[in-house]
Amino acid sequence: LEDYNLYTTDQALGEGIKREGADWADESLFDFGAKIGTKSFLQLGHDANRFPPELHTHDRYGHRIDEVTFHPAYHELMRTSVAAEIHALPWNHTQSGAHVARVAKHYMMSQVEAGHMCPITMTFAVVPALDAQPEIAAEWLPRVCSTEYDPVLKPAHEKTGCIMGMAMTEKQGGSDVRANTTTAVPLDKKGPGRVYFLTGHKWFCSAPMSDAFLTLAQTQKGLTCFIVPRFLPDDSRNNIRIQRLKDKLGNRSNASSEIEFDHTWAQMVGEEGRGVPTIIEMVNHTRLDCLVGSAGLMRQALVQAIHHCSQRAAFGKTLSTQPLMQQVLADLALESEAATLLMLRLARGYDASAHDEGEAALTRILTAVTKFWVCKRGPAMVYEAMECHGGIGYVEESIMPRIYREIPLASIWEGSGNVMCLDVLRAMEREPQTVPALLEELDKAKGGHPAYDQHIKGLKTLLSKSKDLERNARCLVQQMALAAQAALVIQHSPEYVSDAFCASRLGEGATAQLFGALPDGVDVDDILGRAGKY
Repeated sequence: LEDYNLYTTDQALGEGIKREGADWADESLFDFGAKIGTKSFLQLGHDANRFPPELHTHDRYGHRIDEVTFHPAYHELMRTSVAAEIHALPWNHTQSGAHVARVAKHYMMSQVEAGHMCPITMTFAVVPALDAQPEIAAEWLPRVCSTEYDPVLKPAHEKTGCIMGMAMTEKQGGSDVRANTTTAVPLDKKGPGRVYFLTGHKWFCSAPMSDAFLTLAQTQKGLTCFIVPRFLPDDSRNNIRIQRLKDKLGNRSNASSEIEFDHTWAQMVGEEGRGVPTIIEMVNHTRLDCLVGSAGLMRQALVQAIHHCSQRAAFGKTLSTQPLMQQVLADLALESEAATLLMLRLARGYDASAHDEGEAALTRILTAVTKFWVCKRGPAMVYEAMECHGGIGYVEESIMPRIYREIPLASIWEGSGNVMCLDVLRAMEREPQTVPALLEELDKAKGGHPAYDQHIKGLKTLLSKSKDLERNARCLVQQMALAAQAALVIQHSPEYVSDAFCASRLGEGATAQLFGALPDGVDVDDILGRAGKY
């Protein structure tokens, strides 16, 4: 599958762009979808993963350098994503729908190569966190929002553009970042914007060749956020030691690392002792991108399966014309469309949150709900799409093994499933306006399908039971997510899509636990026609 436009072949995406307020970006999205769907560009994704990054801790004279080298394909992917403003589009353009346009580009690029989207996401997400420290933001944001990709390791003030990373988790803490032991000691004066020296070990540092990192360290007042640049004000290298690169299941093109700080120069960002609330602004945006990346990989898995089955003949007929395979492909298409619609709706929430309290409350809870559910559904869907290929989907010449290795990451990264469920409960408890905002959104589809109405009644009953909410949190968040997806397909997808989605995923007769077990009466031909022809 090559030389196709990822935008024009995705009907649900194109409709959503117009509906969610980003129709002004239609021409740009058309051009981008055409460019990254070419044979030569798709090859970049294969090459960046076939030739993974390499760590060089020392030069030939034994001097410490701590540098990672990448295949040229990786740099071309980064250059294209930065030029397309996937790292900065909402910060560079203030018009409504900027977040929607950005996630559309991220969603398409993830279908080509998802690993390099980690530093792109980090660079995008750092902006709201840096805003907590205006003088640091004034220095770094023009570099971060540049549309020039400059991969050379040199002082930031000499570069045409900068990439940002993050180093939060430690081996003893993981998701429990309050267990971090990295310490911060002030150079002289204390407080926001001041210089501190950090000492400690970070078990996971994203994109170690970034120009600066946000990190967490303990001060006398508790866990605090800091920015750690690669170079000091005198243009000498900061003391950031890359211990090793992670040997990961997937995400091979991206260099994830363990690092050590040893009297490492840093500046405090935000209020001392308020590190988690400061950096959570970054985390929320990275969670959005976890959903976007998952939705993109799900879409690529779907179109690969459709493309293969439209060519492969077995037992005297093309696979795509055989009823049982049609059931599977149509079910995969339903899952992909529901994920895409939810992604675009959430992006609109990010666009509107600054001036709409209701949208801000909805976005707060829906980010965690969506990140949990879509990222959970992704691996199962990609596996099923791989099985549609048979044995050739299992060999490395196919893109399917790479997608399959990549897709679990989004569910684990930036908060695993349980962490997301607990975050939903936290939002419900501390921000009581979130649940009414969600229910108001769900009520827009009331009467759209009997199974949906029954599902909403059950969800409201579940929400009214305060006892054992943590024990039942996964069930609750699943119900919320399915309701949100169903509400969107009822309102915005053709009736044959919404009827099939509700009948297969809601109510007593739901069969969503097994792809390809759609109920009688589902219009598989129209569903597959809508998914695209390849």
